[in-house]
Amino acid sequence: MPGSFRFLDDIALADMAFDAEGESLPALFEAATHALIESLADPVTITETWRHTVDMEEADIETLLFEWLGRLVYLKDAQGVVFHRATLSLTQNTALTAWHLHAELTGAPVDPATQDLRSDVKGVTKHLYAVTQEGTSWKARVVLDV
Repeated sequence: MPGSFRFLDDIALADMAFDAEGESLPALFEAATHALIESLADPVTITETWRHTVDMEEADIETLLFEWLGRLVYLKDAQGVVFHRATLSLTQNTALTAWHLHAELTGAPVDPATQDLRSDVKGVTKHLYAVTQEGTSWKARVVLDV
């Protein structure tokens, strides 16, 4: 089952917030990634002329998700792009001491004439940030600085 997300209007008035959830950690990461991509622009209006690979590793899942979402914001600003899609894989090393994220991103340079641009996200905040497991489901609350 794929993950899901919903934007939260009553959490952070000056910022944008969302809850993401999934029946697995990969589904959670996909849902949170999709929420961030959707907050930037309508991915349907973004062509796939830009490609980028990201590999990241962190000791814990909370930090990995936070750093991953921050990397997306960084790439948006540093390379002047918005995203069409992110294909992710998430693995834990054999010693169970670190998590690895591999992502293939596609998108295009920002073009207000052809793209449905939404919010100019400045960063991911630690305000109310949480990653929790409830049974077999995973949930994250994320506040974006816009």
